[in-house]
Amino acid sequence: MGSQQTGSRKRKVPAIEAAAMSSSSQGAATADSEGSLLPKKQKRQAMRRSLVYYLMGREVGARGGAGLRSFEGELSGYAVQKLPEQLRERELALGTLNKVFASQWLNARQVVCGTKCNTLCVVDVQSGQITRIPLLRDREAGLPRAQPSCGIHAISLNPSKTLLATGGENPNSLAVYQLPTLDPVCLGDRHGHIDCIFAIAWMSDTVAVSGSRDGTVALWRMDPDMCSGSIAWQNDAELPVYAHIRPRDVETIPRGSTNSSNRKVRALAFNSKSQELGAVSLDGYFHLWKVQSNLTRLLSTRLPYCRDNVCLTYCDELSLYAVGSQSHVSFLDPRQRQRNIRPLCSREGGTGVRSLSFYQHIITVGTGHGSLLFYDIRAQKFLEERASRSLDGSPPGPTGKRLKLTCGRGWINQDDLWVNQFDGTDEFPNALYTHCYNWPEMKLFVGGGPLPAGLHGNYAGLWS
Repeated sequence: MGSQQTGSRKRKVPAIEAAAMSSSSQGAATADSEGSLLPKKQKRQAMRRSLVYYLMGREVGARGGAGLRSFEGELSGYAVQKLPEQLRERELALGTLNKVFASQWLNARQVVCGTKCNTLCVVDVQSGQITRIPLLRDREAGLPRAQPSCGIHAISLNPSKTLLATGGENPNSLAVYQLPTLDPVCLGDRHGHIDCIFAIAWMSDTVAVSGSRDGTVALWRMDPDMCSGSIAWQNDAELPVYAHIRPRDVETIPRGSTNSSNRKVRALAFNSKSQELGAVSLDGYFHLWKVQSNLTRLLSTRLPYCRDNVCLTYCDELSLYAVGSQSHVSFLDPRQRQRNIRPLCSREGGTGVRSLSFYQHIITVGTGHGSLLFYDIRAQKFLEERASRSLDGSPPGPTGKRLKLTCGRGWINQDDLWVNQFDGTDEFPNALYTHCYNWPEMKLFVGGGPLPAGLHGNYAGLWS
């Protein structure tokens, strides 16, 4: 690859705790002692749909568990739909950090975050401890640099969760760390982007694509030797050493308007089944690329809502991309020319959809008004609040009011800008720029900060 190595004069970060592992055996239900009294077809259906038989089968580890796997899928879908109304918030103190733009779970208790003040840190959601991660520096001081206020907008883990990609000390550069130690691996600072990286998506364990505010997408390939220990990773002064790499391919997104400054790549999402990469640009277009040894553009299409398209996610099960805009979420299936799923409206005062995630058939929406909404893509409606249990003991039913989780106030720096323009405001909701689920632990991390660009503040919360 022609990579070069450099020494990092930052201290080495202590190893991050190993992820908590949990597993459960799957099997078939045991035979019913009175099975001869029931028709076989009826008995199989009872075994498949009964929670009692499901738990018995898991205990004994019986074989032939297709029915149990089907029932386990139904249980999982039910849990996904019921979890949001059970979540309760616990705010996390981040000190004076400014606006959490990106986050990912590292294990059962640690989340790595990137901020507008260009800080990369690990937050322990149990103890509240914050560990700052040294950023990787460009080899050449004269390389183009983003504005100081750009910050870290993207954090992405490879499929095996052995590598983490994010921005460097220069937000234009792609920094890669090894997990779980967070030792530096390499820095993409040669012939890459000339403006801030807004999005990163892994294509495989060693290939990643970055999207930048300069209107380009870059394909990076990590040498396996970098991660295998076959390269000497310490210099004579026993400082960590990392390689400097260049992208294998850089492509400019097509111009969708006369204003070239709007061709900023804001979000990426990868479809691993078809090896296709979706990208959203600020000029209101969705682009699709085929990922092989290079990037080949397949299509570009105008989005139905073209203001503030800043987030994108992909659902494998439904083969759908979801794009968040100023007040809507639009759904795209590149295989279908016509849109069969109507967009959803967030109705959050025009503050915009700021973060999106899919899990099974539920899409979580983080808004610019400090709230989380949950949309059932199969039913094509928002999840609804449930009424309190009635006096006669009947189970509570839906109220017809959409379920909305409102996040806490966080912290804001009441500086001159705040005093002159916002003093006297009773409440100032935070934009929820990032959220990520830890589904095995049934936890949700949410991060953000004040929406106006000039305000300095942060919000972080653990919902469980």
